[in-house]
Amino acid sequence: MAKKKTKFMCQSCGYESAKWMGRCPGCSEWNKMVEEVEITGKQPRGAFKHSIQEGPSKAEKLISIETRQEPRVETDSRELNRVLGGGVVPGSLVLIGGDPGIGKSTLLLQVSSQLAEGKHKVLYISGEESIKQTKLRADRLKIKADDLYIYAETNLEAIHGTIEELSPEFVIVDSIQTIFHPEVTSAPGSVSQVRECTAELMRIAKTKGIAIFIVGHVTKEGSIAGPRLLEHMVDTVLYFEGERHHAYRILRAVKNRFGSTNEMGIFEMKELGLEEVENPSEIFLEERSQGAAGSTVVASMEGTRPVLVEIQALVTPTSFNNPRRMATGIDHSRVSLIMAVLEKRAGFLLQHQDAYLKVAGGVKLDEPAIDLAVAASIASSFRDQSSDPFDCIIGEVGLTGEIRRVSRIEQRVQEAAKLGFKRVIIPANNIGGWKAPKGIEIIGVKNINEALKQILGG
Repeated sequence: MAKKKTKFMCQSCGYESAKWMGRCPGCSEWNKMVEEVEITGKQPRGAFKHSIQEGPSKAEKLISIETRQEPRVETDSRELNRVLGGGVVPGSLVLIGGDPGIGKSTLLLQVSSQLAEGKHKVLYISGEESIKQTKLRADRLKIKADDLYIYAETNLEAIHGTIEELSPEFVIVDSIQTIFHPEVTSAPGSVSQVRECTAELMRIAKTKGIAIFIVGHVTKEGSIAGPRLLEHMVDTVLYFEGERHHAYRILRAVKNRFGSTNEMGIFEMKELGLEEVENPSEIFLEERSQGAAGSTVVASMEGTRPVLVEIQALVTPTSFNNPRRMATGIDHSRVSLIMAVLEKRAGFLLQHQDAYLKVAGGVKLDEPAIDLAVAASIASSFRDQSSDPFDCIIGEVGLTGEIRRVSRIEQRVQEAAKLGFKRVIIPANNIGGWKAPKGIEIIGVKNINEALKQILGG
């Protein structure tokens, strides 16, 4: 006979304690400990099955296991296919997180319609909306598909029964925080419920070959709510990002067992739903001011795709003892490092200057190849001298002021040439071994002083 025992569990990190504590020792969060009932002893015969294989499993030699390339189902969304690594893998479990109202449900409802129109049976499970509410949203998006089923339910046992009855190829669960299993006594959204429901969905996906998408809510810090174990259990973790006051949305993969984690998909939110952005470089540069000081363009790699974005800098004399350093879309520490290099190696007196930097369009850049463009923007604003609007700047800046080589330089230069740029400043070590496009001048630089002389002159 199973015995019941109470315990206290942190809803942020999953830390367990025998008694209630105001502050969690695991994550130092306050008032996150919630009492839950733990069942110990012999479990009943109907308890959870955690095996991810049909029937009894056995150990096999690695060399005797036959493998083949994972079959993929491509959607009509090329951006989503790119982020997933080429399409949806049957039997995979995909977690999508993002801020409220960013468009997660809209994206998945559109993908469900595309898959259903491709003669695939899709089950959309809504734990937050009724069937009529989901139908109203589908009507607004002009969605009409014969093989798309809508099911409003939060009980996992009922959901399992419906999956057994319909035998769909794809399942969307919106959202995992609303689903509960009656055998788990805690409330929906708690650590125990999220963990057990995800484990059961994973078992369904692996044993039946059904691709399951689950929506995860995010905390105010931007991470997916619930235990960190949730992200470890799934095959792919996608984040849907963007400013609510801007129309553009960015889909990133932070974990992918079937593809690269560096890919990025860009969408635009319109009245009829999300539309793909085929040429993001052109979109990010369309509102760029010509001849403005503090503005440069860099070719950044987002996975296999080169994207041209504008980096803006505003450097002004400070009125405080400690100058302010603010950055949007760029790591704050990287900005401080580059400003220190400019001051030490290039003679810029920036210790009494406030510096504000921004990547136009809401994109986040984290690769070293943007260093030289950031340095050029700061120098341009400090001197109040504009750079050539047809210059594209690429390069990593070292602490001694040297310009270091970057990867995939040929793809970056080709993207700049395609958008009409006349000159590209790159590291000198990247010259050679590839053919530059016609109509564009390639200039190699070895250090920060040489680069700024080419970009700003003098």
